[in-house]
Amino acid sequence: MARKMKTMDGNQAAAHASYAFSEVAAIFPITPSSVMPEHVDEWATEGRQNILGETVQVTEMQSEAGAAGAVHGALAAGALTTTFTASQGLLLMIPDIYKIAGEQLPGVFDVSARAVASHALSIFGDHSDVMACRQTGAALLCESSVQEVMDLTPVAHLAALKGKLPFINFFDGFRTSHEIQKIEEWDYEDLKDMVDWEYIDAFRQNALNPNHPVERGSAQNPDIFFQAREACNPYYDALPAIVQEYMDKVNKKIGTNYALFNYHGAPDAEHVIVAMGSVNETIEETIDYMIEKTGAKVGLIKVRLYRPFATDAFLKAIPKTVKTISVLDRTKEPGSIGEPLYLDVVAALSDSEFKNVTVLSGRYGLGSKDTTPAQIVAVYNNKEKKRFTIGINDDVTHLSLEVGPAIVTTPAGTVNCKFWGLGADGTVGANKNSIKIIGDNTDKYAQAYFDYDSKKSGGVTMSHLRFGDKPIKSTYLIKRANFVACHNPSYMTKFNMVQELVDGGTFLLNCTWSKDEV
Repeated sequence: MARKMKTMDGNQAAAHASYAFSEVAAIFPITPSSVMPEHVDEWATEGRQNILGETVQVTEMQSEAGAAGAVHGALAAGALTTTFTASQGLLLMIPDIYKIAGEQLPGVFDVSARAVASHALSIFGDHSDVMACRQTGAALLCESSVQEVMDLTPVAHLAALKGKLPFINFFDGFRTSHEIQKIEEWDYEDLKDMVDWEYIDAFRQNALNPNHPVERGSAQNPDIFFQAREACNPYYDALPAIVQEYMDKVNKKIGTNYALFNYHGAPDAEHVIVAMGSVNETIEETIDYMIEKTGAKVGLIKVRLYRPFATDAFLKAIPKTVKTISVLDRTKEPGSIGEPLYLDVVAALSDSEFKNVTVLSGRYGLGSKDTTPAQIVAVYNNKEKKRFTIGINDDVTHLSLEVGPAIVTTPAGTVNCKFWGLGADGTVGANKNSIKIIGDNTDKYAQAYFDYDSKKSGGVTMSHLRFGDKPIKSTYLIKRANFVACHNPSYMTKFNMVQELVDGGTFLLNCTWSKDEV
């Protein structure tokens, strides 16, 4: 089956796949997820049809709490329903997610995971929002790249229907949601092929209907509440196999090998990282570099289905030679004995053949802090620190790892370009167009990421563009560029821009000065 190559960001990939399986979208905008419902709204207005031959009914509510309530109501009435959110928006949906899961309704929440405000607000990416939902009963499915968002979002929709449970389908805010990549796009006919229609029928039969009344939303006393609460166990036990079944359908269609936990690295690895989200792309790239250069015995386990956590599948993914496992969490739970993914890994290993393996716990990437290959090498070199951080210099509690010199792991021949602009001067918009032109009109792989502060207009913007003949997994900022452009002459005295050029690179200064004045 041939799929069209198209250049888009993670939000558009999620919206494209979710639109196919949705009849209703209840929405409320919040950065960085707003782009998803914008696309859905636009396509519905244009009359795009989902796999059922209908246009999606889009309703904007007055808050995320309202959107979640509308999702609950639409699902109870038997409509395939989706919403899109992040951060505080997702937290406002938590009471409804408990109800939707408790009533076994197959809604999908597409989440571009973002930091929750604590000592300060951050509009940038980490996993603190989705981690606040792990006790709700929703399944949590994670993607690491724009292509994976396209490929695996259908799995969330299909497994929700068969498994009779809601899904939080999440990926990293900004780093995946706003990263533009050249990817393969689903054709709706292929998505239609993977649907088991009897589960849609069963969902419809279960809808509230005056012709066959049922009791919903009762209040229960101590005599039966606990028993009824435990009655959902078989559904959670069955869900991992259902998710794998639909991953296998996807694999068969497009030749991938998606699993609940995917391993990458040396077959005889002694130090393995366990992680979720866009950092996996950087870790893969770093592993390939380390193995090629030094034959390092290192590996990575990519967590895709985080809830329900399938211990058996996780243990099967671990190489038998492992001596140390470093778990990387993109969240902070102050006061806890360890971060959530770390605690799950420790619990999964406790009764297994790996119970004597050393498990280390690391934090990275909070509030979109950049995570580089050199930091990943530091994780593999770490033997001493049981709990650590990377990407910052922690001079308070001294948890940070010593990071060595920067390494270049991006595939040889990749062209790296960096554009410095002023928010709202058109630089970011022009670069979005440039990368789409390169992606859609050449046979090169292309990637673009836009780094700016929360002021947006009037702030500094840095556009990072890469293109080349090999797939690009560099989910971090460009520090060595073949081409650097400065679109605001006042930056010349404020920032080190020329210093980031490789030898023989090109520097473009956009200014009104004469050659001699420059």
